[in-house]
Amino acid sequence: MSRGRFASYVADNQAAGRLVVQPRMGFATTEQMRGGLHAVRAARATTAGTLTLDSFTRVGDHANAARALVHGHDLNGYPLVAHGAVMTRAMLEDIVADDFPVQVRHGSALPLGIFHALLDAGLDATEGGPVSYCLPYSRVPLRSAIDEWAACCELLATVGDDGRGAHLESFAGCMLGQLTPPSLLVALAILEGLFFRRHGVRSMSLSFAQQTNPGQDLDALLALRQLATEFLPDCDTHLVVYTFMGLFPRTPAGAAAILAESVRLAVAGGAARLIVKTSAEAFRIPTVAENVAALEFAAVHAAGCARPTRPSFAPTDSPAYAEARLLVEAVLDLHPEPGTALATAFGTGLLDVPFCLHPENANLARSRVDPDGTLRWTRTGRMPLRPATGHAPDLGSAELIDMLAHNQRRFDAVTTEPTAPALSPAR
Repeated sequence: MSRGRFASYVADNQAAGRLVVQPRMGFATTEQMRGGLHAVRAARATTAGTLTLDSFTRVGDHANAARALVHGHDLNGYPLVAHGAVMTRAMLEDIVADDFPVQVRHGSALPLGIFHALLDAGLDATEGGPVSYCLPYSRVPLRSAIDEWAACCELLATVGDDGRGAHLESFAGCMLGQLTPPSLLVALAILEGLFFRRHGVRSMSLSFAQQTNPGQDLDALLALRQLATEFLPDCDTHLVVYTFMGLFPRTPAGAAAILAESVRLAVAGGAARLIVKTSAEAFRIPTVAENVAALEFAAVHAAGCARPTRPSFAPTDSPAYAEARLLVEAVLDLHPEPGTALATAFGTGLLDVPFCLHPENANLARSRVDPDGTLRWTRTGRMPLRPATGHAPDLGSAELIDMLAHNQRRFDAVTTEPTAPALSPAR
């Protein structure tokens, strides 16, 4: 098996019992971006770097991205295509190495130009997916996104000789995850993984975003791990956890506590990577120093967590496993080609993301957060699932806002920041 740089680094550290921690960081100029990556590499943690792209690049508006650079206007990320391969290679020189790979994060429903640019710049890892970067972030027709992502996967598959030379992370375990019951996130991650595999990619990661109940989160992560072994046995696969992506705690103690809980989830669930958030998330875009502090904090807590050799998991006792497997099998029964199956599933409502306003999402399903943080279905639309309760009335705006703030309230009630043993430098 010939892994690329990114996948090799993650696999080697997972085998050694080290959690790879990663920020979401992107700056407009090559000088700013180089400085940010240098700081992440120097952090006292086992880190991977990130190039998060700007909004113009995400929607293919490279002319406006280039114009902003010429006029010195700030951007909310790195304009990879506008900078071009030569400038990006120079920016990455003496930073990217076997012990510090970099992943491109972009948010684009139609990213073929981005994929060409990242490969031309010498990078071998990115993320997204035909559903997870279409439904939440765009009005692009799902079939168009599926076709473009098929071309993107086939381009990545040309790196190396067995589809493992470049790495692709499915974002499906994060899409609208605050109010999407975990079984649907798990099912979508597996379905995007099958799509990647069908189009030649054999090195992939499957994501899951921390939600509102730690026990339910762990069950979902272990279900994702199990289903990956069943449906993607010939792929080089690892799991990645995201620190909570909804309304973030506003207090320093609350922000530290939710980050520490996501670390425990990642370690207990056998994840190889964690995408962190910082103490500034509730207020503004974090600085480089705040990102480094979050990375080092996460590394300290990961080092102090008991690490199971193989998390115990009984599929018959797992609500997430049962529902996710049912959804995956129902979609695969629609068509042998995963892209066509996904398009048909959303077209018929067999897959339905609650509160997602994309025109091709049925938006009949609904969910709620119980007082203990359990996220459950109240209405499942045309999906082959049974809601936990009978018909429930639609949520009012006040109740919806209250549920979205569940984690913010829960963690802002924490008064003391968690502590852990001192960290030794990883490099």
